[in-house]
Amino acid sequence: MATIVGSITTSHVPAIGGAIARKRQQEPYWKPFFDGFHAARDWLAKARPDVAVVIYNDHGLNFFLDKMPTFAVGAAPEYRNADEGWGLPALPPHRGDVDLSWHLIEALIAEEFDLTTCQEMLVDHAFALPMELLWPGPSPCPVRTVPVCINTVQFPLPTPARCFKLGLAIGRAVESWDSDARVVIVGTGGLSHQLDGQRAGFINREFDQLFMEKLVGDPLWVTRYSIPDLVELTGTQGVELLMWLTARGALPGDVNKVHANYHVPISNTATGLMVLEAV
Repeated sequence: MATIVGSITTSHVPAIGGAIARKRQQEPYWKPFFDGFHAARDWLAKARPDVAVVIYNDHGLNFFLDKMPTFAVGAAPEYRNADEGWGLPALPPHRGDVDLSWHLIEALIAEEFDLTTCQEMLVDHAFALPMELLWPGPSPCPVRTVPVCINTVQFPLPTPARCFKLGLAIGRAVESWDSDARVVIVGTGGLSHQLDGQRAGFINREFDQLFMEKLVGDPLWVTRYSIPDLVELTGTQGVELLMWLTARGALPGDVNKVHANYHVPISNTATGLMVLEAV
């Protein structure tokens, strides 16, 4: 059966792509953020994953407000990104793993999760930039991918408890996959930020750091909050921490925190990074 080696959760601000394209990684504004990824890449080199299940949210590239599924899973042989209006260069397409995609889809539907299945799928910065941060360089990304998209854009949003249960189901599905593949779970988004309205620029450092701490040993703590609670605590866009919670749910049993980085601000966003290893 397949093995889950661990998870990596990270922010995905579009401005990161601009900094990469303009080679600004060592500028004082960006250096504390980019330097956090050295340890994550070192861990990936040791963990040697074959496949990444990437849990993220779409910002209008593949889904728009007229058709917004709560949960969607990609089942395509490759995933391309496109111009979202940020002026970011398109990155090479990512290889899919169709076999794992359909195994995951069938397992999740059997556990009563109603999914949108996508045999063609564009992936936006929330997918492409974390992959570039973790596996940088001009060469194609060395791992196959399965995108899992969660709606954090248009209300009603899935509750934290529902997202954690989705993560548990993803973990069970991966571990029942008849393959010798090594799988890493990637969750992207957050942390606290609000881009518009009266609270534009809102950041809650205290809650972010508590959330990261609890995610290691007590992830169910987060599930006691409602979506309105999280909007109040983390900002309108801060609810993207649902992807972190889902990724944590996919890890079987106890975990070991290998690495963490937290930096404020990047483009009015509190950025976080955490590597958890399955033990």
